[in-house]
Formats: sequence, structure tokens, C-alpha cells
Amino acid sequence: MTGAILEAQSVSRIYHPGTSSEVQALRDVSLAIPAGGYVALAGPSGSGKTTLLSLLGGLDRPSTGHVRFSERNLEECSDVELARQRRRMGFVFQNFSLIPRLAVWENITYPQIPMGLSAANRRQAADEILARLGLETKADAPPEELSGGEQQRVAVARALVGGPEVIFADEPTSNLDRRSADELAAMFQDINGSGTTLVVSTHDTALIEAASLVFTLSEGRLVEGGA
Repeated sequence: MTGAILEAQSVSRIYHPGTSSEVQALRDVSLAIPAGGYVALAGPSGSGKTTLLSLLGGLDRPSTGHVRFSERNLEECSDVELARQRRRMGFVFQNFSLIPRLAVWENITYPQIPMGLSAANRRQAADEILARLGLETKADAPPEELSGGEQQRVAVARALVGGPEVIFADEPTSNLDRRSADELAAMFQDINGSGTTLVVSTHDTALIEAASLVFTLSEGRLVEGGA
């Protein structure tokens, strides 16, 4: 691992500020994520893991503080620049977020459509990743024909297709049985072993134990592993 690819500097996130519904989801969190690291954001439900993951991935902006990705403050980026930065990232969501009407290979390469790649090039990219993940026979199947574990692997394949520098995964095993969760954990270790930085929000012990660096949150505060 080398220097930090991602940093949070005194980051807080407040929803509905100044109203009776105000919620402080994160409180003054600082951390650094090394390039090539396997990082777990741990803590119970409601601790702020998903909020922090969203801020680190540029899906949301902090109320105060800074998030830096490759020396660039994400909250200072325009929407166009932020979209450009997010192309260097991959995202895996706990509900899979697959499009039912599209085949597996089309789901995987859907984020590439705005880039103007031909269908043939997108299919080739999908086939290469599906072979890597052991899903090559599922390329033309609709998501409904896949098990939960297979759908999550397709979601991982979609995150990988652009060759991202960082993959963010939000509670990726929460909807999986233990066997599928263990298979996904092994897949993540393989992905990280190839040099991709991995940031996972989870309360899954197997994923936490596999991580090279663990940050633990409680009630929006970083209680272990902070900068």
C-alpha cells in the first residue's frame, strides 16, 4: 500500500438542519484510506457507516469538513467534475440495484452506455469480468433467474467493469445466506489482491476480519481507528 487515496477531514453530516427533524448522522470524523487498502467501516445499524460511505464516494456532500479523493476536495467539485471523479470508483449496494428488463451482461455494462462504447465492446468487457467471477454461463439471463448470491456477484461485476481505483460496498452481505456471504468475502479479497482499494460498510465479522484496516463508528462518531 502507498499513500492515502481517500481522506475525511473533520467531516460532519446533518440532515434537515434547524428543523425539528434535524439528525446529525456524522460528527467530526477524520480518517485516511491508503491506496490498495481493504478497509471496513464497522459499527451497529444507525452508527453512520452508510452515510460515511456515501460521503467518501461522492454520492453526498458533507455539512462541514472535507472529503479528498486523490488530492481533490470532492465537495468543491461541480456536478460534472464530481461525475467524472465517480467514474474512477465502483459501487456495490446491498439491494443489488439490478435492472429487471436487462440481461446480466447489459446490467454489468449499463454504466458504460453514456461513455459511447459499442454494444460489442461492452459485451466483451462483461464477458471478461463474468469469466473472472465464475458467472460466464449467466451472461444472457435476466436477474430474476439468479440466486441472491449470484445477483450480488453481478453487482460486483458492474462495479468492476470500468476498472475503478476504489470500490465502495454498502452492507454487501446483508441479504445473503452464509455460504454466499463467504463466497463474496473471498471475491473481495481477490479484487483487493489485484490492487483495487476496497471500502466496505459492514457488521459482518468475516468481512471485518478480512480487512487490513478497520474504522469503527458509534452514534455518528469514529470510536476506533481514526486519524
